[in-house]
Order: sequence, then C-alpha cells, then structure tokens
Amino acid sequence: MIEKRQFSEGRRITINEIATSTGLNRMTLSKILNQKGYGTGTETIDKLCAYFGCQVEDLMEHIPEDVAREPEQSL
Repeated sequence: MIEKRQFSEGRRITINEIATSTGLNRMTLSKILNQKGYGTGTETIDKLCAYFGCQVEDLMEHIPEDVAREPEQSL
C-alpha cells in the first residue's frame, strides 16, 4: 500500500509520516512491515485502512496454518 500511495502522490512516504498521521507507534509500523506474521490488533488495522483509503483485504491475506508451516522446498 505504501508503494501505491507513493505512486499516486508522486512522492516518498515514510514510516514517520504514517505514524504521525495515524497516531500509531513507529515501532509497531516497522514490525508490521518487517516481521512476517506479526500480529496486530483491529484498531491498528482500522487506522491503516483509513490512512490508505483501503479495505482490510488490501493490507493482509489469510495463509492457512498448514500452508504456513510447510518447509520450503529447494529445486
């Protein structure tokens, strides 16, 4: 979503800008971006949806537990 917004506005958007605009902690945003599977609350997701003007499914996807636990296969 960050890339999409940056493209539409023609400028770079920082985590600090998102944190200031949403009232979310910068560290929380960093964890969401960098830690696969980081769990966050619905209030955080709601604030991000409002900021980006999007739906929940635009920010996340459900990966079934059995798929998430499968070991990666090398070729």
